[in-house]
Amino acid sequence: MAARTPGLRDPGQRVKRANGSEGTPAGAQAPAADAQDASGGVGARRARLALGVFRVLVCVLEIVALIGNFQYVLGFRFFATANFFSYFTIQSAMLAVVTLAIAAGFALRAASDPPWLGVLRTMATVYLLVSGIVFGLIVAQASTRDYRIEVPWSDTLLHFVVPALAVIAWTTDSIIGVNPRVPWPTVGWVLVFPALWLPYTLVRGADVGWYPYFFLDEAQVGGPLGVAAYCALVMLIFMAVTAALVAINRWLWRRARDRRGSSPAAPRRRAPRAESPASPR
Repeated sequence: MAARTPGLRDPGQRVKRANGSEGTPAGAQAPAADAQDASGGVGARRARLALGVFRVLVCVLEIVALIGNFQYVLGFRFFATANFFSYFTIQSAMLAVVTLAIAAGFALRAASDPPWLGVLRTMATVYLLVSGIVFGLIVAQASTRDYRIEVPWSDTLLHFVVPALAVIAWTTDSIIGVNPRVPWPTVGWVLVFPALWLPYTLVRGADVGWYPYFFLDEAQVGGPLGVAAYCALVMLIFMAVTAALVAINRWLWRRARDRRGSSPAAPRRRAPRAESPASPR
């Protein structure tokens, strides 16, 4: 049997590392998967940085809208500061400012968000959307009763522009797909804030004789049953919008996962190791 030359390896033989794992064959080029993975990570990081800046801009725009709306209502003769801060739109807008600021900080400084932030962002987005929907319905119903509601630029920002931008930010985050999926229990969590706001508003309205929305006033909707029916409808809208957002988030998250899995940077199946030629006997 012919003896092998000491120190020489077959080109197909994999090199044993100190820890016992197998490396790339001698003389072979290292795969480009690591470089492609790094490229994908850089792309996701840049996308999150851009999203963080966008969230900051939306946050600033919401603050401008709140200040502008407060200045607008100061011109009313019977204006009351407590009434202004009792609107669900105003409270949800302030919550959105805090949420956007927190989300922007994570997007600018971290590779991904904690799971609880996805729930909070979804809830804040739903509150903005529902505020815009309800405001639009109120304006439309007022026009059918020959009652004109003035919509200043601040209300346009609060009820239409900022909600649309918040949806863009929320959707972009879902498309990037680096954060945990939004869980289905968010559909229940979204009712916590409205469930706290509603009793406060009803008790305060009965005490001061003022309600932020017509459907909370028994005199305008035919009694307690009318109020209950409208409130139930609004709660259903909260749940329906939240369920839609959660479903969209989870669908986009799966698409992002599949996209990463089918990318060239995905791990490939290792080819079988070539055996060295049989030595002549």
